[in-house]
Amino acid sequence: MVVIGNFTHNFLTELKDPQIEFEVIEREGVRLYKTPDGLFPSVTTVVGHEKRKKYKTWRDNNAKESQRVCDRGTMLHSTIESYLMNEHVELKNESPVFDLFGLIKKEVDHITDVYAIETFLWGKCVGLAGRVDCIAKYKGEPSVIDFKASTFPKKKVDIDNYFCQATAYSLMLQERTGLQIPNIVILIANEQGFCQVFKEKVINYVEPLKDRKSTRLN
Repeated sequence: MVVIGNFTHNFLTELKDPQIEFEVIEREGVRLYKTPDGLFPSVTTVVGHEKRKKYKTWRDNNAKESQRVCDRGTMLHSTIESYLMNEHVELKNESPVFDLFGLIKKEVDHITDVYAIETFLWGKCVGLAGRVDCIAKYKGEPSVIDFKASTFPKKKVDIDNYFCQATAYSLMLQERTGLQIPNIVILIANEQGFCQVFKEKVINYVEPLKDRKSTRLN
């Protein structure tokens, strides 16, 4: 498979270089980023804490599969990022993400007006920091878009942490740029042969995000 994206980029000038790296500090099991506005916990550390605890035993007992899943996700993200950046993407049939990219590409092709790709965000409003997958229009609607890979199909109730994470990015982006992004789109390519699309509104996850932050950090 050889593809080259044809996406329109409207990168936000208010944001710093998307490749910028901030110092990372580990403190009491919480990953912190040292930003120009101070130390902020990682979004994923806060919203994904309960899920990581839940699956820790499985990961410990299935180290090889856990590593495969981690590598799969990293490779898929990298491939999608290159595609969105209109770079030459070549995947061989034996690639671990050949089929997954083919599935999710159909939905990625609905993206237009890309505002940010793999961009680091932080905000005093939510007191968090992290790197967002993509902020763009999806089927014409400004959205925080997250790309996932999964071994099995997900139910909406399984991915509330994804919605909270996207909500944090939306609020941080608004603080940094003034641009409001009201929609969330989660695209999940799974190994059962199809891509799931979950859509939500940011407003619906502001309070759940606050609850998760309070539970994790207090």
